[in-house]
Amino acid sequence: MKKIRLDIVGLSYSQTQSGAYALVLGEVEGNRRLPIIIGSHEAQAIAIRIEKMIPSRPLTHDLFQSFAESFGIKLVEVLIYNLIEGIFYAKIICSDGNKIVEIDARTSDAVALAVRFEAPIYAYEFIMSSAGIIIEGHEFAFLENLDKANKVQDPNMVEIEEKAPSKSPNNPFSSLTDEQLEQALNQALMEENYEQAALIRDEISKRK
Repeated sequence: MKKIRLDIVGLSYSQTQSGAYALVLGEVEGNRRLPIIIGSHEAQAIAIRIEKMIPSRPLTHDLFQSFAESFGIKLVEVLIYNLIEGIFYAKIICSDGNKIVEIDARTSDAVALAVRFEAPIYAYEFIMSSAGIIIEGHEFAFLENLDKANKVQDPNMVEIEEKAPSKSPNNPFSSLTDEQLEQALNQALMEENYEQAALIRDEISKRK
């Protein structure tokens, strides 16, 4: 299956799920974006590395990196390989120079490790086709609300599965005309609101 190279282009507080964040991955050689809902701890792990912050003590992903490198293990790539009932599935592909091993991982953990090992992130084409959002241009989105991600430290927070923005049966855009939907989609993309764009895209797709 064809693999699509992705980069992190956005990380912002989720507008559809309380206590969650929207991680946006962008196609390197294209104009599609893949929004994924992740938990605050995972968002913190990604944000800290992107912003080149140094925590007072190693985070879990930092410990994993140190452990792997101590034994000569390299993270070769991250692959988002499936999307089932709105949940993304990923794996990390590692090598010690002689043997390559694939390990199942949550998408957010895999991405957090990818930024530490500077490993490429890929997704299969069928995932981009079904869950990706097409935008005009190739500019990067801002990494928003990272201060919130870095401050949230709720040990009792319920774990959030990495998933596509919710396809609610009560889609707030269901009452709009086709023309209004297209206008709303363009506006959401201009504002880089990929969660809202995903909801509008789903409503447009339902009508075809």
